[in-house]
Amino acid sequence: MTVSVVIPAKNEQQGLAQLLPDLIKIENLDEIIVVDDGSEDETKKICQEYGVTVISHPYSIGNGAAIKTGARKAKGDVIVFMDADGQHSARDVPRLIEEYKKGYCMVVGARSRKSQASIGRWFANTFYNLFASWITGRKVRDLTSGFRVVNAQKFREFLSLLPNGFSYPTTSTMAFFRAGYSVAYVPIEVAKREGNSHLRIWKDGVRFLLIIFKVGTLYSPLKVFLPMSLAVFSTGLGYYIFTYLVSGRFTNMSALLFTTSLLIFMMGLISEQITSLIYSQK
Repeated sequence: MTVSVVIPAKNEQQGLAQLLPDLIKIENLDEIIVVDDGSEDETKKICQEYGVTVISHPYSIGNGAAIKTGARKAKGDVIVFMDADGQHSARDVPRLIEEYKKGYCMVVGARSRKSQASIGRWFANTFYNLFASWITGRKVRDLTSGFRVVNAQKFREFLSLLPNGFSYPTTSTMAFFRAGYSVAYVPIEVAKREGNSHLRIWKDGVRFLLIIFKVGTLYSPLKVFLPMSLAVFSTGLGYYIFTYLVSGRFTNMSALLFTTSLLIFMMGLISEQITSLIYSQK
């Protein structure tokens, strides 16, 4: 089994200077690839000093795009994805690989409560995990962790589904669950990041709210659309009962709500069929 390490990086000279010395000491790592996503600092120079492979984007395309570039270039049977900001410890790489050898297709490093950057981030990630667990029917311990070991061939099946932004961990995890591939979690502790975060609270907060719906529709659209349809139908039914008891008539608003609930259900049904076709093609 050959192992490749892929690290997306954008202006992460501090984190790489901390991570790479420990990473190159680990035995049985066949290659280390750093994908430089349009960095303007000494990221590329640091990588060259430690003799690791550097692939540079001419300009910043996104964290997910860097992951896809690294996955395409990696030669190993197994790919280890890590962040370049110094939060992930090289000591945890062998632990995740050993868990992978037990027969899993993906092993994710699950962060503890004290490893979260802030209380707000912890609440958000907890909500994502609970939502994903409900959608998949399986315990999801860390939906957004960027530290994971994957089967390279299976991961490449879903490259077309992965976004260019920061939500590649979410999408890849749900894609593996949807395809029936086994996923495991290994507890890890992460350090405080080196340098400034590329996440923006308001901008990325709205984007992550959209990711919540994407998670559901990626795995099973009908599980999202059906509750929405029932909620609208129940509202229409309640309004109809109210107007019938008060004025003894059926109103246009009730008819609109009933029609809307039917449309939402049909959209979910069609989306379910489209999703099944996409995964059957993969």
